Amino acid sequence: MKSGKTDKTAELETFLAVACAGSLSGAARKLGLTPSAVSRVVSRIEKRLGVRLVVRTTRNLHLTSEGESYALAARRILKDLEDTESAIAERARPGGLLKVSTAAAHSRLTIVPLLQEFMQRYPDITLELDVSDQLSDVTGGHTDVAIRFGKLPDSPLHARPLGSTGRTVVASPAYLATAGIPQVPADLQQHNCLDFSFRRLEPGWPFRQQGQNFMLPVTGNITANNGETLVELAVQGIGITRIGDFHIQDALANGQLVPLLQDFNPHDREAIHAVFIGGSNMPARVRVFVDYLVEKMTGNTPL
Repeated sequence: MKSGKTDKTAELETFLAVACAGSLSGAARKLGLTPSAVSRVVSRIEKRLGVRLVVRTTRNLHLTSEGESYALAARRILKDLEDTESAIAERARPGGLLKVSTAAAHSRLTIVPLLQEFMQRYPDITLELDVSDQLSDVTGGHTDVAIRFGKLPDSPLHARPLGSTGRTVVASPAYLATAGIPQVPADLQQHNCLDFSFRRLEPGWPFRQQGQNFMLPVTGNITANNGETLVELAVQGIGITRIGDFHIQDALANGQLVPLLQDFNPHDREAIHAVFIGGSNMPARVRVFVDYLVEKMTGNTPL
């Protein structure tokens, strides 16, 4: 049974070579066979089907209508077989260029420490990191996987949760010594508030006061497109910022920054997702990377 299938595949390849070359001798040269061997294959197919597939003359060869149909089917079958084998091989050993977009601080503190083991698992993958807090273009194909924070807008993209982080309002002791300590959220309107420069879904900073959540618009003289820059500006005493906890864990521990307005912190959690184009044609390199992040960041081994 296995031998028969192999012979039919060889027959399809031989007939397709004849159709493309337009001669038995041309097909024989391409396949490394003798013209008589190629002729026997064509005759065997014609005998099995009971129809004439090629018309031979002393000078050339052309396909009958049945031959053209058979050649078209042979091309499709062989292409499907090639695609299937490639897909299975890729799943077994994922490879190729993988473009990943991640925020600066999260990349340094969370993603980069995970990469050594990932690259050891999948040595055929080449990783390209785009480190920026700005949203990358996954839909347009410029990024394979983007690590995104906060509420996701509606889109055709797929997303896998990787956890969440809290956010805290912070400033340096030097800034507070000069500008004073805000006692209630409304006091921030008298302070220099450092915020992200890119457009966010939230039009301000959220707080909770007297049992009610509300959004407070803030202003300042510097904005930045990544969290690490905002942290550095705050450490230098330039203003107050509200930032993801993973950004400031070191600065809080060593006293460079202090938390503010904790009684009004709504304790909202900023979700972290891996965002990518899913579906049946998703490259194996994308699938294994997302699965790896889920495994390492949530402790859940993907099924």
